[in-house]
Amino acid sequence: MNNIFAVAGVVIKELYRRKDFYVLFIVTILICLVMASVNIFNDAKIVRYLKEICLLLVWISSLVIAITTTSRQIPAERENRTLLPLLAKPLTRSQLVLGKFLGCWLACGLTLLCFYVFFGALSASREHHWPLLNYFQAAVLHWFMLGVVVAMTLLGSLVFAASSSNSTICFVVVGSILFVARHLDQVALTLREPLRTVIYSIYFAIPHLELFDVRDLVIHSWPLISWLYFSLALLYALGYVAVFLTAACLVFRRKAVN
Repeated sequence: MNNIFAVAGVVIKELYRRKDFYVLFIVTILICLVMASVNIFNDAKIVRYLKEICLLLVWISSLVIAITTTSRQIPAERENRTLLPLLAKPLTRSQLVLGKFLGCWLACGLTLLCFYVFFGALSASREHHWPLLNYFQAAVLHWFMLGVVVAMTLLGSLVFAASSSNSTICFVVVGSILFVARHLDQVALTLREPLRTVIYSIYFAIPHLELFDVRDLVIHSWPLISWLYFSLALLYALGYVAVFLTAACLVFRRKAVN
């Protein structure tokens, strides 16, 4: 475990030395502040549209950070010729994969904490209340969704040759899941066999990341999600994380490192 935490610590330090997070955070802040300064038709309920735009920016920024940061981890080690020295130490390939995942996931968590604290402060300045439990559920579900994305991207970095192609494919896959996956079961009903079975198989096999999108819970101040369903959603995400990480470890064991 010490080896895994050591690798994770290096990944977190690397993220905050790069400019990606700072640029996205500053751009998000500027756009949100400009939107917050606009008083449209003196309508107090316009804050809901402000919250919707802010949360959309938070989701986009977090996905960009998660995918771009994870996709370059192992390819960068190989290009910099630091992969062999790492593995020459008492560090197994599985520990390296797990350490990279944990570092990227924790870095995403710290990034989300910054985003949601800023979002909460901005919302409180307009609405004069702060539903902490709503923010907690939305942020934790968002973080676990990013865990699935990070694990999937890490597997892709071992399968695809370049980090750029891996990033592009992951963006396409994640975007397709978020916007299209929820409709696949309805599409399957309109098809004939065997295509119907194929579409249904894809529908039940892919991780449904859209289930973790509970922005409306915060935007409209809806009642809290049942803690039972909340816990089941977290277990659902951890299940896919385990699948992707197991596949990544198996691929990495058979992959040449030079």
